[in-house]
Amino acid sequence: MNFQIAVLLGQDGVTNGAIYALLALSILLVFTVTRILLIPLGEFVTYGALTMAAIQSGEPTALVWLLLALMLIDCALDLRLLVQNGFSAHRARWIGLKLGYAVLMCVLIQTLPLADIPMFAQVLLTLGLLVPLGPIIYRLFFQPIASASSLVLMIVSIAVHVAMVGIGLLLFGPEGARTQPFSDTGFSLGPVMLKSQTLWVILVSVALIVMLFIAFERTLYGKALRATAVNRMGARLMGISPVFAGKATFAMATFIGAMSGILIAPITTLYFDSGFIISLKGFVGAIIGGLVSYPLAAAGAVVVGLIEAFSMFWASSYKEIIVFTLIIPFLLWRSLTSHHVEEDEEE
Repeated sequence: MNFQIAVLLGQDGVTNGAIYALLALSILLVFTVTRILLIPLGEFVTYGALTMAAIQSGEPTALVWLLLALMLIDCALDLRLLVQNGFSAHRARWIGLKLGYAVLMCVLIQTLPLADIPMFAQVLLTLGLLVPLGPIIYRLFFQPIASASSLVLMIVSIAVHVAMVGIGLLLFGPEGARTQPFSDTGFSLGPVMLKSQTLWVILVSVALIVMLFIAFERTLYGKALRATAVNRMGARLMGISPVFAGKATFAMATFIGAMSGILIAPITTLYFDSGFIISLKGFVGAIIGGLVSYPLAAAGAVVVGLIEAFSMFWASSYKEIIVFTLIIPFLLWRSLTSHHVEEDEEE
């Protein structure tokens, strides 16, 4: 291995590590607020990539019908609450807005010249289709069992993951897809040529991490989510809705997952079942952070990306084994240095 190869591998490792860092932060965010290990996070990555590829090819993606179906179920549950608890103008208006949004997305997907619209509009359309799915999935599958044990929540999360993989096969088919890069230019750094898409991945990832930091440190809603993460019962007593906290964290995790898929789709071919391995590597980073420390999780995810890149050079057949073996010493260390605490009765 010479210096040029090392720099190229480091470039790939940092690029992958930036994506894994975003997923690790999403896993931590959802887990600390809701106690849910969001195993289906990787499916939002693949859905984002494959939806973007379908839009760029000019094909009306079938994902819009999934959004419409789930939105109808969500609105039906809202209508039942409206009947049970009495009429509320605010709730009725909210139901109308959600139905209108789903119908609008259907109209846009069916009528727009998808392949000819600017790439920025394609990204917005992809996010507009995917981000609402997060809160709806929380509402349908996790909100009714929010007080269940962590084991039950994990089992349901696995079930949602399996269902989403099957739905992904139905919506997108078994073929993989790649998207057009944001730009084709390159930058030379000595003897090494840096791809512009790599810079896009790193810059957008850093921007999202900074935005998350600002949102949690400077905004009222961010502080409410932080309070829920620190003490769910205390946050509830202070008037912070656990339902709002769950939906908000799922919306942010879905946004980050879909954006991650859009960023890496020009670099690698993704299939309907590629998401699990991607999110699992983000989970390794989250474990390195002990499922509590955001900076450690982000740093651990970047290390995972670098180790994966260099493993492809030295032992490509064992790169997955090498990466996932990283989790063992950290789990042993956490189990030896932490004390087991029973879950609160209210949970």
